[in-house]
Amino acid sequence: LHNGEFWKPKSLLDTARFTLSFNSRHRKNHQDSRALWKHEAVQKYLETLRKEYQQVSHLLNADSVNDFEQRTLRRRCADLSPIAAAFQEIREAEKEVQELEAMCKELDSRGEKQLLELALEEKETLDKKINMLCRKLFQLLVPKEKYDKSNVILEVTAGRTTGGDICQQFTKEMFEMYQNYADYKCWTFDIVNYMPAEIGGLHHAAAHISGDDVYRHLKYEGGTHRVQRIPETGLSSRMQRIHTGTMSVIVLPQPEEVDVKVDPKDLRIDTFRAKGAGGQHVNKTDSAVRIVHLPTGLAVECQQERSQLLNKDIALRTLRAKLYQQIIEKQLSQEQSARKLQLGTRAQSERIRTYNFTQDRVTDHRISYDARNIKEILNGKEALDKLINRLLEFAEMEAVTEYLESLQAMEGGGC
Repeated sequence: LHNGEFWKPKSLLDTARFTLSFNSRHRKNHQDSRALWKHEAVQKYLETLRKEYQQVSHLLNADSVNDFEQRTLRRRCADLSPIAAAFQEIREAEKEVQELEAMCKELDSRGEKQLLELALEEKETLDKKINMLCRKLFQLLVPKEKYDKSNVILEVTAGRTTGGDICQQFTKEMFEMYQNYADYKCWTFDIVNYMPAEIGGLHHAAAHISGDDVYRHLKYEGGTHRVQRIPETGLSSRMQRIHTGTMSVIVLPQPEEVDVKVDPKDLRIDTFRAKGAGGQHVNKTDSAVRIVHLPTGLAVECQQERSQLLNKDIALRTLRAKLYQQIIEKQLSQEQSARKLQLGTRAQSERIRTYNFTQDRVTDHRISYDARNIKEILNGKEALDKLINRLLEFAEMEAVTEYLESLQAMEGGGC
């Protein structure tokens, strides 16, 4: 609306132009939202967004704005409003912290211990508030991924080891962990395939998980998980020998409408008798279904329902999700440079996490983060949620950093 030209909104991460000085050390190590907030370049960028919000708010009140322009400005105002509010709230809280710090110095010099303790408690509360607001602010800045709200199909598969059943047992524990986590998050967890091992473990299993933001929370669980432990039974347990095994997790987003056309001529459908728990029905009828997609070699199985027809429908749904995943991976590989997040490709061959039972430690190798108390994490509740949220925060910070670096590259290239 200046010089006869209508104001055009830009993306939240394509507004400011400034010199960025993130060094290689910053890119290699996890930096939390509070540390990123303090960076000068980020402050300049957020100040630009705040001024833009003020400008948009002013233009909304202009009598010369027509209905179309009003709609556009309202949308932009809605995008910027929570960012500007969080930015202002953090700054006000930081001023309070500075005042408290000055007060603490004065109280300490006067020997006012009780008042000093109260002031320090208040400062600690404010610090927690600022950390929470910084996290919220960067969540607002990071563009939402296309599939974050999608339901998922989660598959677990035992790896191979010379230690016997260690992989199968670990795979069972992991599958139960995700089942408990789904319950903790109030999601629906429907098992679509379950292949138990003869000695109490699990070879392979798959489940359809539905609920709020399922893929957002589970998307970084895909990959190879390593276990190090002394088996509870067998010769190696008596020798106190530590065995290492692996299992893999695959997480496939499943949007409500998966428009993947499958030609029936491209499918080979086999039926067989179900195995595992299931009462009298097991091993008496050919209700289990295996579908092979001949052009790609993808194969899926379902044996959970007593009806062959139901198992076939579930297997087809899973197959479409896997084919859809190939499309997604192709899109992600094209966008890899922009949204790498340094969290790996989530391929099965990539070790993402180690569960060391002898040291009671879980290590996520992507963010160099150690968590204690393996039992609490395998319980699939608060401890696992804390680890997953740590991954999400790291990803958000990396996304913001990469976008800011891209702005620097554009500026350096004369764009």
